[in-house]
Parts: sequence; structure tokens; C-alpha cells
Amino acid sequence: MTYIYIIFLGYLVGSLPTAYILLKKFTQKDITSLGSKNVGAMNTFEVTNSKLLGLSVFFIDFLKGLIIVLLTKFFISNNFILISISLISAVFGHCFSIWIKFKGGRGLSTAAGGMIIIAPAIFFLWVIIWLITYLYKKNIHFSNISTSFLVLLLSFSSVDILSKYSFPSINQKNYYSYFISAIMLVIIAAHAEPLKNYLKLIKNQCRRTNVQS
Repeated sequence: MTYIYIIFLGYLVGSLPTAYILLKKFTQKDITSLGSKNVGAMNTFEVTNSKLLGLSVFFIDFLKGLIIVLLTKFFISNNFILISISLISAVFGHCFSIWIKFKGGRGLSTAAGGMIIIAPAIFFLWVIIWLITYLYKKNIHFSNISTSFLVLLLSFSSVDILSKYSFPSINQKNYYSYFISAIMLVIIAAHAEPLKNYLKLIKNQCRRTNVQS
């Protein structure tokens, strides 16, 4: 019963469509039909050209992950698995919100808010790899997807090191890997459309190269 309660609570907190609510209130715009249609901080900034709104969305979405982890940790159970499930549910709720026909953001802000408490090594590792990949390609979606995939792999290959920096601590290291990979897979799934477009772009570039040769 505790697991069901935590999943429900996590999803409920995560599903709050921050960008949708703020844009409706302050600009009367529906972000789900504008720009990339992503309900997140980046699209908020691109649609409104307002740094304040963009940062506000990022901060509140970050707090969603932070709050659900703290609620679980201090009021339900200080158990790594239960806290992990609450964060996974929150990220899933953020990406696929029931309030806006299962649309949502990419999950990065909400995941970061929780990760910085329970898996800070993963948080900083993700940021470092993202910066490197972004400097290489100068493409945000490429960086988001490739970084999440690489961190997923590292959560298994380097679990002995990374799991030492989990709060609370966990003895069953495979659960640590499962948790990180689940978060990364949700983030990658939320990038399905940009990933599809990116692969199509690469395919077209290959075709043009073959024709020219």
C-alpha cells in the first residue's frame, strides 16, 4: 500500500504543469500548441522571450523533484528505494501530465531537484557530460539525449563508485543502477520527437552526401 501511495503522490506533485499555468495566467497563451509544444522552461522562454518566466518555470519544476524527495524522506520513509520511486513517479508525471492530456516537459528540472539530494554524484556527472556534449554539437536536444544515455550506462559500469554517494545509503547496488536508468529512460522517452527529428536530419545529410559523391 505504501508503494501505491508514494507513486500516486509523486505523480500528483510532478504532474503540476507549471509552464502551462504560468503562461495561461500571465500571457493567455497555450504553451502546448506553441514553439516546440514542450511544457518546460526552455520553450517558455522561447515562446514568451521572458527570462523571468523561463527561470520561474525552471525553479518551480526543480522544486517539484526536491519537494517530493523531502516529503518521502521525512514523512514516509528514509528508504532509498521508496524515495527513488517517488522521484521516478514525479518525473513521469512532469513529462506526461494528466492535466494537459498527458503532455509535459522533458523531465530534466524535476529530476535534478531530486537527484541533487539522493544522488548528487549523478547530478554533477550529468551536468559535466552535458556541457561537454553541448560544446561539441551546440544542440540542446542532442546533449540531453546523449548525456542521459551515457549516464544510464555509467550507472551500471561505475555503480561501485557512484552508489557510495547515495543519500540515504544503499547496500543493494543494483537497485541504484535501476533507479538511475529508470529516470534516464523517462527523460529519453520525453525526447522522442526531437530524437526522431534529429535522426531524420542525419539521414537526409547522409543521402545528400551519397548523391554528391
